[in-house]
Amino acid sequence: MHFLITLWKFSRPHTIIGSFISVLSIYLVCLWEFSGEFSWPVLLLSLIAALGCNVYITGLNQLVDVELDRINKPWLPLASGSLSFKSGKRIVRISKIIAIISAVCLSFELFVLIVCIAAIGTAYSLPPLKFKRNHWLAAAAISVVRGLLVNIGFYWVFAHEFQADVQLNSSIGPLSLFVFAFSLGIAWFKDIPDTRGDAEHALGTLAVTRGRTVAHYAGTIVVSFAYLSMIVFGFLRFFPNATLSLIFHSVALLIFLYRAFRLNLSNDRSIRAFYLFFWALFFAEYIVYPFLVR
Repeated sequence: MHFLITLWKFSRPHTIIGSFISVLSIYLVCLWEFSGEFSWPVLLLSLIAALGCNVYITGLNQLVDVELDRINKPWLPLASGSLSFKSGKRIVRISKIIAIISAVCLSFELFVLIVCIAAIGTAYSLPPLKFKRNHWLAAAAISVVRGLLVNIGFYWVFAHEFQADVQLNSSIGPLSLFVFAFSLGIAWFKDIPDTRGDAEHALGTLAVTRGRTVAHYAGTIVVSFAYLSMIVFGFLRFFPNATLSLIFHSVALLIFLYRAFRLNLSNDRSIRAFYLFFWALFFAEYIVYPFLVR
């Protein structure tokens, strides 16, 4: 039980939950859009591949950043010593293998998608590229994976399984735009409480190079744009359930702005609480979205 709890912490639960909900949501969007027949093998293999890849990426990042995390996130398993470096490497290696095998068992399309996501995740953490050293590259990597590859990629995978064509005007477009912008917010918000360790390890995050206030306002602007774009799609009646889109996104935007402008940027605990709330909004979007386009 202790190992399972440690493994859960090592996997970074908010990212695991986000990956699970996003893949499930996209599957439902495709299922209803293409009037397909529900398939447990397709969904389960896709989820296993996505979650395995998720653990590989987040685990690799922790393996590289043990010393950094002892400053920024001392409660993480490797940083706290509750998980050995050797065990961490083993988990990361097994997770990658599971992700690839699951993808191969389903389709060539899923295999290509998982390889692309894993490649960007590797480049994010490891030299010579190590995107995380530059806030623009780091933000681009996170947004491309979360916003484009996950949404358009899994839509492509599931469309192939339903023997349907991917259309440029498909229902996945607005979601991809929303998550791309929202992920920029994730990239900038997540670094705000980590300025001390990031500065010591020469990581050029936006919060380090331009300050916490700039990072906070930049994140707030792009997330507001994400919600406003969905409100506009609602007004244009792009969604079958446009009324739900207008109500949900308007309320979510107001709640987000209320929390964002009440945030105490000098209190790391307050920032981390806001960041978890921010991920809750991410989950909510994926939960609601299939019902907007049905």
